[in-house]
Amino acid sequence: MDSDSSLPQRKILRFRGYDYSQAGAYFVTICTHGKRCLLGSVASKSVELSPAGGIVRAVWNSLPEKFPKLVLDKFVVMPNHLYAMLGFVGAGLAPPAVNSAKDATNKPINAPTAPVAAVRNYSLADVVGAFKSISTIQVNRPLQRKGVPLWQRSYYEHIVCKGEDLRKIQQYIWRIH
Repeated sequence: MDSDSSLPQRKILRFRGYDYSQAGAYFVTICTHGKRCLLGSVASKSVELSPAGGIVRAVWNSLPEKFPKLVLDKFVVMPNHLYAMLGFVGAGLAPPAVNSAKDATNKPINAPTAPVAAVRNYSLADVVGAFKSISTIQVNRPLQRKGVPLWQRSYYEHIVCKGEDLRKIQQYIWRIH
């Protein structure tokens, strides 16, 4: 199939050849469709979420129920976008409910009963796609509308490579929160 050179070419945002399902941490930015301020407003240097913003926050917080290897870290819902740190279990990341304390034999206390590897492998794109779909449906439902986009296509991601990088991003999110 030939591509039409008169159409705008989309920039490829993902790192070629990188496995976005592997254990690791990511920083994502997801913008509303048309960058409209639908999720809240800024008042007194803080964000007051709209009902849509509250739904978006609740859907984001529910993602680990659908993706057991997913670990949510700091995030903030802004009027027209979401900043979030997230990762997949492994490479030093553990689900928040797992206690990292060890018993006398150096075995983890409260370790998960089922091995994490038994869970279906999914990618960052799967998680972001599910989030966008579920939040769009839940925001549109009370407004009695169907097919109205909430999010712009794609998203920005940054692969967090080391602890210092993670700390800086967490501090950035915390400052604007």
